[in-house]
Amino acid sequence: MRNFVLHNQTKILFGAGNLTEIGKETAAFGRKALLVYGQGSIKKTGVFDRITAFLGEAGLEVIEHGGVQSNPLLSHVRAGIATARDNHIEVIVAAGGGSVIDSAKAISAGALAEHDVWQFFRAKKSIRQTLPLTCVLTLAAAGSEMNGGMVITNDATRQKFGVGNRLLNPRVSILDPTLTFTVPADYTAYGAIDAVAHILEFYFTTRDPSTPVQDRFMEGLVITIMESCDKVLKKPDDYQGRADLMWSATLALNGWTAAGLGMVGFPMHMIEHSLSALYNIPHGAGLSIVMPAWMRHQARRHPKKFVQFGQRVFGLTGAERSVADQGIALLKQWFMRISSPTSLIEAGIDTADIPLIAENAIDLAGIWRLKEYNKDIIVEILSDCA
Repeated sequence: MRNFVLHNQTKILFGAGNLTEIGKETAAFGRKALLVYGQGSIKKTGVFDRITAFLGEAGLEVIEHGGVQSNPLLSHVRAGIATARDNHIEVIVAAGGGSVIDSAKAISAGALAEHDVWQFFRAKKSIRQTLPLTCVLTLAAAGSEMNGGMVITNDATRQKFGVGNRLLNPRVSILDPTLTFTVPADYTAYGAIDAVAHILEFYFTTRDPSTPVQDRFMEGLVITIMESCDKVLKKPDDYQGRADLMWSATLALNGWTAAGLGMVGFPMHMIEHSLSALYNIPHGAGLSIVMPAWMRHQARRHPKKFVQFGQRVFGLTGAERSVADQGIALLKQWFMRISSPTSLIEAGIDTADIPLIAENAIDLAGIWRLKEYNKDIIVEILSDCA
């Protein structure tokens, strides 16, 4: 285990009924709020009316900024920044999943910057200050509710980049599993896959040979995510299943799983970001395409951890190479069972575009310092996704 510093300043209010606290918690940071949300599902479910009522009761003036889409767009973020500045916004409230929260984070940083917000994503500028952010989570997936990361798609250049900074951490996040009861089956599955990918990026890219605490923690989270996802796909209003899935997805990327691992990377996300930037497929769907191929690529170079994965997550025994291969195959079978695509063709992506996709990914690989991933290697992995 490597030395580490773990500091997560996000306050979590977890459990049914905690939505009532959003007004009081937000009012601690300002009186004029920008409410960021998605395509309108929270209005259909009544969550929007409840949030605005609680904010109003706490004395907040609310300005709306709806319309965030999956794979959130830079143009929409820029519009939100303009709204925040024009209305002298003091605090931002994000109501939704990772796309909404990431957009709110970008607005919170961009509103106080003297330059364009995309400079943060190009690693040209550092985030120095942000507007305070509170969150109401409605989708178990990205973990953005308790971390300092954000991912935005530049709709002009078709680049999907991410950046992290502790100043982006929400001040308060409300995690009420009942708010996820109405999430459709496909997005429930995509969210679970995203959470699994976050864990496995850490699990397979650390070079520390002895991380038993982290390994068992991550293996347990993967098993729990798979089991709880299966449970809620059968019964969408299963509170325990939704609660387990929600908290596991948060833990997957809140710093705890990575603590003590040393340097890690996000190569699967690096490749997938090009798929969702170029073809606007759901992030989780892109990951279920990339993950098995990347795992096969990595297992040929560093097989030991893949053997451990097959043994501990799927209970496999036998020859090590067989166990590694079977573990990857069983994970892919789970993706298929929950109806997520596992090939480019299945997602409607022409394999002739593989060089274009790889070229798009190279820029992000450089920003994320994934030096071992050149265009040829990315093409090789993508070809195995066909």
